[in-house]
Amino acid sequence: MPKQYRQHFFAKLFCTLVGLLISFLPFSCLAMEFSGTAAVEGRLFLHSPQFAGQRSQDGSLAVSAELYHEFTNGSSLIMTPFARLDSADQERTHADLRELNYLHVGDKWEVRLGLGKVFWGACEFVHLVDIINQTDLVESLDGEDKIGQPLGHLSLVRDWGVVDAFYLPYFRERTFAGVHGRLRSSLVVDTDHPLYESGREERHQDVALRYSRSLGSLDVGLSTFQGTSREPFLLPALNKNGDPVLLPFYEQINQTAVDLQGVFGSWLVKAEALYRTGYGRDFFAATGGFEYTLVGIYDSAMDLGLIGEYVFDDREHDRATLFNNDLMAGLRLAFNDAASSQILLGLVQDLEYSSRLLTVEAGRRLHENVRLNLEVALFMDGATGSVDNALGDDDFIKLELLAYF
Repeated sequence: MPKQYRQHFFAKLFCTLVGLLISFLPFSCLAMEFSGTAAVEGRLFLHSPQFAGQRSQDGSLAVSAELYHEFTNGSSLIMTPFARLDSADQERTHADLRELNYLHVGDKWEVRLGLGKVFWGACEFVHLVDIINQTDLVESLDGEDKIGQPLGHLSLVRDWGVVDAFYLPYFRERTFAGVHGRLRSSLVVDTDHPLYESGREERHQDVALRYSRSLGSLDVGLSTFQGTSREPFLLPALNKNGDPVLLPFYEQINQTAVDLQGVFGSWLVKAEALYRTGYGRDFFAATGGFEYTLVGIYDSAMDLGLIGEYVFDDREHDRATLFNNDLMAGLRLAFNDAASSQILLGLVQDLEYSSRLLTVEAGRRLHENVRLNLEVALFMDGATGSVDNALGDDDFIKLELLAYF
């Protein structure tokens, strides 16, 4: 289905959801709380671009808001729109409803309907088992920015654990940087012409189930997912002008996964693992590690977290992935001051090749409603033909000024 028709269909879906949600609410109840952020962002890339049309710097404006209302019976309505305007990459200029849903709370059960955000997982660097929402890749490569997912979500809370069942009636495609964007592969991903294994394409009906329980100091999650993979194959092709591009191909998969997190004194231990079957080769992937917190270092108010993780993915070169045999280390410094200052240093070392990634994330509140964030990413010694090699000249420094309202 052409992109313009998919967007038209999705816009109609949004309007229908809004109408259904509001139709159940008397207007006397619509006393919503409102909050949000406005951000000015600038990125400076430290090397000349590899590919024609790219720039060495770009700027953007982003706005996010949250409208929330809680009813007297404990149910709630939430709406979270987001939009970004980017100076360099038209694919990074985009808007989305991250959330638009109604939550009804019953006696030991909950139902959520609309567009929602769901996070599964425990680890710091790689979120293997997180699969409900699609990744908004033009926002960040870390996989933490997500697109709103149409869903019906039933949660049953019992003494023996929590069961979450999901019905996902509509699939949303991953975003990719455009021809003028940085942090992309050598060939541009043509998001206007996606391919699907299912004949129903984005209307394939996906389902997921998760069981979670706390066992003393250990939190355990077991999950299964059946439906359209959020992570596409990228297939080489020619566009209508005869230029080489990559076409995203979304296969049908079955994924079974487990995630663990335990607190033992100053130690936080975490792990994730999955087994996935589908159109491509069946594979196993796992990640795990720890975070140890040193409280009040040097007799100060500061806490220092020591982070270590390892990730393994047995697909190796079958599919482009940043992490398949990598060791991660990090330092998290929390100043515990009035400005909420913090610094996170991260190092990812590929154990098969010499490539590594060094990251710095820092932030400090300048005013009660203003915060300054810094992000640095350095891609070093990427192997020829690998994903990290394509990013080898995309080292960047990013400054973001956030205003809260």
